[in-house]
Amino acid sequence: MSQDNTVGIFSSHADIGKPKLAGRTVYNSTTQVYNLQGAGYNIWFGRDEFQYAFSKIKGDFILTGNFKMLGKGQTAHRKIGWMVRAGDEDDAAHITATVHGDGMVALQWRSIRGAYMRDPQDERFTKKTATEIIQLERQGNVFIMRVANVGEPLQEVGRTDAVDMPAEALGGIFICSHNADVVEEGQAWNVRIEKTVPDSHDGYKDGVLSSKLEILNVFDGKRTIVYEDKGRLEAPNWMPDGKNLLFNQGGNIYTIPLTGGTPVQLNTGSANRNNNDHVISFDGKMLGISSHRDGMNGGGSTVYYLPITGGEPVLVTDSTPSYLHGWSKDGKEVVYTAQRINKGPVYNIYKKKIHGGEEEQLTFLEKGLADGPECSPDGKYIYYNCTASGNMQLWRMKMDGSEQMQLTFDEYNNWFAHVSPDNKWIAFLSFDNSVDPTDHPFYKRVMLRLMPVSGTGAPRVIACLYGGQGTINTPSWSPDSKQIAFVSNSK
Repeated sequence: MSQDNTVGIFSSHADIGKPKLAGRTVYNSTTQVYNLQGAGYNIWFGRDEFQYAFSKIKGDFILTGNFKMLGKGQTAHRKIGWMVRAGDEDDAAHITATVHGDGMVALQWRSIRGAYMRDPQDERFTKKTATEIIQLERQGNVFIMRVANVGEPLQEVGRTDAVDMPAEALGGIFICSHNADVVEEGQAWNVRIEKTVPDSHDGYKDGVLSSKLEILNVFDGKRTIVYEDKGRLEAPNWMPDGKNLLFNQGGNIYTIPLTGGTPVQLNTGSANRNNNDHVISFDGKMLGISSHRDGMNGGGSTVYYLPITGGEPVLVTDSTPSYLHGWSKDGKEVVYTAQRINKGPVYNIYKKKIHGGEEEQLTFLEKGLADGPECSPDGKYIYYNCTASGNMQLWRMKMDGSEQMQLTFDEYNNWFAHVSPDNKWIAFLSFDNSVDPTDHPFYKRVMLRLMPVSGTGAPRVIACLYGGQGTINTPSWSPDSKQIAFVSNSK
């Protein structure tokens, strides 16, 4: 394949199997949507014909995207989706996670080169649905297909270890018309290739995966990558001007336009070990930060504030560790989670005036964790996450700590309740129950979810991604309450 045949994130695109009618893949860099056109008699029997956009991928990975066919189509079995393929020969071994024109989804494969694929009536991983989100994961020799309707969690619909796939294979998106004399058209968006690490990987000790700074429309689910880096980006805030994001990396804090470009470091003075707990005041004038210090009152994370334009920070908390998460509506207090040694190895929520005075304890757990406190835009409540009921769930209390009420009651571990500026919605991060309730580690399969601020109604999934720690630790809503910013990870 020629070196200039790239399309979006894929290194090449081509018609496989020499179909009678030519196909193509076009990428819109503004919307980050792929438009695929392809013909081909089928992807079946001993050989295939289709249009393919692909890259070489080595090792374990997760492929995720939204797919749809356009128009009425000529056959119910026209298809679009993900494919992992041993090579670009028309009879190569492959595995596909496919959505058909009639809505059927299936995990299908050719075990070895030249072999016949199984008849669909035998293919036990088949169901009909209005599926739009398709995921194909590789774990060693095992391939797993998951699907979801918009707003729902991914569900496994098939897995197999029956494919003779080399360690380095082709992976990408495809379309096939199932009719040699017809070109069909489809689209793919939110297309992500995420290299994974073992669950035992320690994000602090075992190396850093690359990061993508993204924005997401919470109502239509469309994601846009703003910036990518081989290092660790964390915890974006949406700046008050609505045109820039703020994030931390390597102990420093940076800003970057929504249109991308080169990040600009914000002056935080002597605070040069900043973590992913930075919050902009409601009036947009001040930035609260958590930064580590050595040798003073035991060291550890400490809360400061400074002008949003940068400057020398002012100390708020003397005791450590203290991790900032929110400002009061009037900008006179900050709320944070803290561990106080004389109270035992437990984290509770506190608040303190920024101009002095004693800190005030708001939760009184004797074990576990209360974390992520964030004040509502109307100044009435603090939203937070807490293990008081067992696993990590979202809670709410009044500003004085009274009337503590649990808001979520599901099987997930839910973190970081971020309230929209219009006070209508909560966006939050969900880990599955394989993760310790008191932990929010790096490099996990996680969901971003959305629920009404009242807590009524089932949460809706707005994104599935590979991330966790640093993905959405801080308030990250756009000023118009339509989008959020977050970080996803990959190798």
